[in-house]
Amino acid sequence: MIPTISRLALAAFALSASILSGQPALAAVACGSGNFDAWLADFKTDAAAKGISQQAITAGLAGVTLDQSVLNRDRSQKVFSQSFEEFSGRMVPPRLERGSNRMKQYGSVLSRIEQTYGVPGEVLVAIWGLETDFGVNTGKFATIRSLATLAYDCRRSEQFRAELMDALRIVQRGDLAPADMKGAWAGELGQTQFMPSSWMKYAVDFDGNGKRDLLHNAPDVLASTANYLAGYGWQRGKDWQPGSPNFAVLQQWNKSEVYSKTIAYFATQLARAP
Repeated sequence: MIPTISRLALAAFALSASILSGQPALAAVACGSGNFDAWLADFKTDAAAKGISQQAITAGLAGVTLDQSVLNRDRSQKVFSQSFEEFSGRMVPPRLERGSNRMKQYGSVLSRIEQTYGVPGEVLVAIWGLETDFGVNTGKFATIRSLATLAYDCRRSEQFRAELMDALRIVQRGDLAPADMKGAWAGELGQTQFMPSSWMKYAVDFDGNGKRDLLHNAPDVLASTANYLAGYGWQRGKDWQPGSPNFAVLQQWNKSEVYSKTIAYFATQLARAP
């Protein structure tokens, strides 16, 4: 996960436009009203009306409070300004050997994933390494609290309100318990940092153990990431360099061209590694 700016925030305003075009119903208690508890009570009512079970609502939202540190981070984000040379030079060399080792460790899994989704293992391992150091640094923020805070805040309220609903759906489906849902400050979860809406849409149970676990289960993590890229039009057997259709898919993963170019570069280095 890049520390300088949330991956979600790079796409936030484009996403906001598409979400707002759906014209969701206004909450009875407005965002930023000065009464978080009243807003949360109204949200619980709305969640139940949308078919989320009372058990999931209670488990997920009991005791949730506003997290001012999340708001501070959201307001203090710096524009991603590093050059490709600076960013890739900092991020790729320290991860290349570990990435190559992951390619070997999960070789058979990555082969089956490529057969299923068409996405090469090098690309998946590159994303894995850049996002969380191969699952080492997934974040320590309580996901539901972060999302509730950002949904209450008026900057992108409807966007994060929808993500909070999907976080409760993850709980309802049994993928994760609320206490296990810890990640980045803006609500990204798991070893490749999925927003809850992407988790609901693209997470897969690749090892067949009955759960979609993108926090602890590497086959699920890698296959779900491949499913995400395939969902955005990844072309099997084609290049991923800048200018290619598959590079455009990488830009759906991260709107920053520097970040997308670094994924492509890292993947190419992994493909050449012995």
